Amino acid sequence: MLLRNSLESGRIHSAYLISGAGDRPRLAATEFARGLACAGDAAATKPCEQCAACHRSRDTAEEVEIDGTGKHGPLYRHIGEHPDLFWTQRGAQGTRVRIDQIRALQRAVRVGANEGGWRVAVIADAEWLGQEAQNALLRLLEEPPDRTCIVLVSRSAAALLATIRSRCVRVAFPAEERIRLRAPDLPEEFGELVARLDAIEKLGLPELLDWAEEYRGNRASAAAQVQSLLEVGSAWLRECVTRCVHAGDAEVRAELDALHVLSRCRRDLIQRNANPQMIAERSLFAVREAVSR
Repeated sequence: MLLRNSLESGRIHSAYLISGAGDRPRLAATEFARGLACAGDAAATKPCEQCAACHRSRDTAEEVEIDGTGKHGPLYRHIGEHPDLFWTQRGAQGTRVRIDQIRALQRAVRVGANEGGWRVAVIADAEWLGQEAQNALLRLLEEPPDRTCIVLVSRSAAALLATIRSRCVRVAFPAEERIRLRAPDLPEEFGELVARLDAIEKLGLPELLDWAEEYRGNRASAAAQVQSLLEVGSAWLRECVTRCVHAGDAEVRAELDALHVLSRCRRDLIQRNANPQMIAERSLFAVREAVSR
């Protein structure tokens, strides 16, 4: 793997972008950061788990909960208890990684390393960086301090500005397996969405608006629910396309257009902090229109 080769060769770039679904990208970012801090024998695998730096960078019993606003908790935390390894992500009740979090990291990494080695800042949930936060991050990537490495972790690299992607070494994990809508082990909340989508053709404008209104309230919770709607809705539309093709119906333009709308909705929800209820309306109208031909 590229990250392992970088540690073994000692050729470390100033920025990496690790993308993919599940826990593997975050675990890889953590182990890479710990490997950079490792003070073990040069010939040993890093992290060596034997040196003092490795002991300090191990997970603590209780992780510090990050608060993206800084009002009820820190804007970032350390990896383990190592003073030169930093980690930030969306706050527990947040819907994005905020610019204040990036600025706090900038200040932290511009201070000389406490132990004279590498400083590493991991930004998880990087796909949830807002426009201002991405612009602030770009300035850091353009002029990184000496012996400082920035590691971005994102489900999708495409969610980030092209100028940010171009300054990072890319590490891609396999994409997440697509949802199997009719699988017996499908989560109950997804199963309920599939059943409602199966009947969407019969719904009129008032019913669609009522459905979208269910995504009001606390934005963090509503955004998470709309994410599920977009994920299941996209899988449902792909199923429609497959069914049409197998039936010999080559006219699937409406379904493909709706898939494109849902993709834009996902981007707007993440990058533009769009209202979840409005995103739900756009996506439901697009799906309804696609199947009403």
